[in-house]
Amino acid sequence: SKEISMLRFDGRVAIVSGGGRGVGRAHAELLASRGCKVLINDAGLDPTGRAGEESDPAEEAAAAIRARGREALSHKGDVRSCCPELV
Repeated sequence: SKEISMLRFDGRVAIVSGGGRGVGRAHAELLASRGCKVLINDAGLDPTGRAGEESDPAEEAAAAIRARGREALSHKGDVRSCCPELV
């Protein structure tokens, strides 16, 4: 609907856990496109949930958002270590 397409998040900050890939990344990109500053958290596990992946999906997603002129930061690891005052 037209009301939903007009929804903006300017001046807001969102933490998107699991935001490095898939649906989480899509949410982070949508929020950023609507003016939200985004902190993308991703544990950096491979898609099967195994540790040891060398890539940093959180930073890759944040870099893509920044390349579009939006504000985004990344955090690789447990979201509780990123923002302990929030948990």
